[in-house]
Amino acid sequence: MTIFSRIVAGEIPSYKVAEDENYYAFLDINPVAKGHTLVIPKREVNYLFELDEDEYLGLWAFARKVAKALEAAVPCKRIGVAVLGMEVPHCHIHLVPLNTEGDLNFAKQKLTLPAEEMQAIAAAIAAKM
Repeated sequence: MTIFSRIVAGEIPSYKVAEDENYYAFLDINPVAKGHTLVIPKREVNYLFELDEDEYLGLWAFARKVAKALEAAVPCKRIGVAVLGMEVPHCHIHLVPLNTEGDLNFAKQKLTLPAEEMQAIAAAIAAKM
């Protein structure tokens, strides 16, 4: 069971921003920018292109809704999208608020935000859903 499956199961806490019967979105605890959100299918699948077509399309539709809420909640010029999938073997989409192209650089030092700020960001995004 991946760490993301354990988050979905409630075994590990997360800063949830959105959820439906098939998908889950939560803040990345090692964000590259404030509001950096991960969107996952609840069903554990290692790789994006291993999803069946309906699940694939559903994941992107859910991510679009989350991205719109994220953009409304966190000041930015746009939302960047990345699918890397190297660090956790559970399909996930990164949604990152951008003000410059460099904001989507995963090699740069990650932010460390206090729990209260993470909770406030998650609540602000959830309120825009």
